[in-house]
Amino acid sequence: MDETNVIRVRYWAAAKAAAGTAEDLLRVTGPQTLADVRREAVALHPDTRLEQVLSACSVLIGDEPVGTRADDQVEVHPGASVEFLPPFAGG
Repeated sequence: MDETNVIRVRYWAAAKAAAGTAEDLLRVTGPQTLADVRREAVALHPDTRLEQVLSACSVLIGDEPVGTRADDQVEVHPGASVEFLPPFAGG
């Protein structure tokens, strides 16, 4: 698959368990919003708890944290990776 036409979605810890996989590759034709990426990821794993788990996750696009920006205001370009990081217990 041509990496320039995909967004790599990586799941960590509880998100990985909910998705049943460590990552998905989303085929895209141009930039997507983070909201679009999140919807597509959830649609790939119906009848799971993924949507609930992702709602609690911190998100990185590449090495950059999304922080408190709204999902529909964050642009994700083809070739990028999106990392969903659930809260971790312990310290």
